[in-house]
Amino acid sequence: MLTENLMRLTIAGGTEWVMWLLIGLSVLSISVIVERLFFFRRRRTRLTFLDTQLTPLLNKRASGDKIRQLLDARLEPALAAAAAADDNDNLEATEKSVSSALARERLALETRLGFLGTLGSNAPFIGLFGTVLGIIRAFNDLSLDSKAGSSAVMSGISEALVATAIGLFVAIPAVMAFNYFQRELDHSVSVTEALAQGILATKLRLAPAKKEA
Repeated sequence: MLTENLMRLTIAGGTEWVMWLLIGLSVLSISVIVERLFFFRRRRTRLTFLDTQLTPLLNKRASGDKIRQLLDARLEPALAAAAAADDNDNLEATEKSVSSALARERLALETRLGFLGTLGSNAPFIGLFGTVLGIIRAFNDLSLDSKAGSSAVMSGISEALVATAIGLFVAIPAVMAFNYFQRELDHSVSVTEALAQGILATKLRLAPAKKEA
């Protein structure tokens, strides 16, 4: 009884709803990819600017005011926290503030990447599910009309395989974008952490000079 009810439900639903679901997920995926692409491009440009401007200042052991002026203009919380060490002798507390700011930045960078990773992993299975539904429907149609023969089955299976193709079409760009954005995330965090450590190191070198003065 249960099997018959599930069979009727499967045949009535067909594969069209699965394809529409995949198309909707594809639209969402493209939207996320485009938004994240512009986000990471802007962030890479900003970090490149900071790297080229900050590194000479750190090598010259510039004053904290110059560093803070540059950071305030670029709105980088982790680096600003590191620059605040100039006003705070407790460098251990400053390092914790930097680590906390970096953790928050990582969370912001990971926004919507989980959706791409999940979609890339599961879209092929959704497509395969649609294919299975289509095959079940094709064989059911054959059982109702045996005169149609193998041509009806092959036609139904070929239509059902379209769902698998759409699933792969949705998954491949999502996986590629997810991997690319993960590399961008690691690059962004690494550069930010390196600059923050450079600022802290500069403050440590300047601290003895201030004490002697």
